[in-house]
Amino acid sequence: MEELNKKSDNVAAMFNSIAAKYDFLNHFLSFGIDKLWRCRLVKQLAKSNPRQVLDIATGTGDLAIQLAKHHKSVNITGVDISENMLSIGREKILKRKLEERINLKQANSLNLPFADGEFDAAMVAFGVRNFEDLSKGITEIHRVLKNGGSLYVLEFSMPSRFPMRNLYRFYFRRVLPFVGGIVSGSKSAYTYLPESVFAFPEKEKFVEIMANAGFKNCSYKRLTFGVASIYVGSK
Repeated sequence: MEELNKKSDNVAAMFNSIAAKYDFLNHFLSFGIDKLWRCRLVKQLAKSNPRQVLDIATGTGDLAIQLAKHHKSVNITGVDISENMLSIGREKILKRKLEERINLKQANSLNLPFADGEFDAAMVAFGVRNFEDLSKGITEIHRVLKNGGSLYVLEFSMPSRFPMRNLYRFYFRRVLPFVGGIVSGSKSAYTYLPESVFAFPEKEKFVEIMANAGFKNCSYKRLTFGVASIYVGSK
């Protein structure tokens, strides 16, 4: 447990250090495609017409804001371990006059401060690979969902075909750490990013983790030549 807490503290400190440049680098380093991926997730989630949605690893609130703009009757609670990221998110929410519908709070994914069955849906964008204990984190999300509620996860994945697979590896190992390190001032953060992506148990392996946590009808859809994937499972 001490080792898990140490990882959580390290991840929080890392994101606190790059919070000011996080949004810019996210969009710049993905060539803006990350916005399209979030839009795909939001449209898919909105079809179930949820009223209460939990956004885990909300960061600066991009996904929560996008869902609130697309789905006018939803209320969103966003949680993250980085207070600096949340502070920027709150500013963005106030600027867009969404403070009545989006509430951000600091919390760890392994110990969510919510009652059993509190939310109609949960979503995570580019955050599950940062969980200290992936299986425990997914199980905790399952706990706070209502029966019939669904989990939607957007995460990077490895393209399976040449030449995209080779280009992806080169970009993540060489270009992204170099540019991200210079702009953010934290080379370690943008070295951690590709390492966490390559270590993530993607595709069928992650679907199995979701199923073991109690989710049913688990599936995934690859996006943009397999560079990212959306995973879905229901309680």
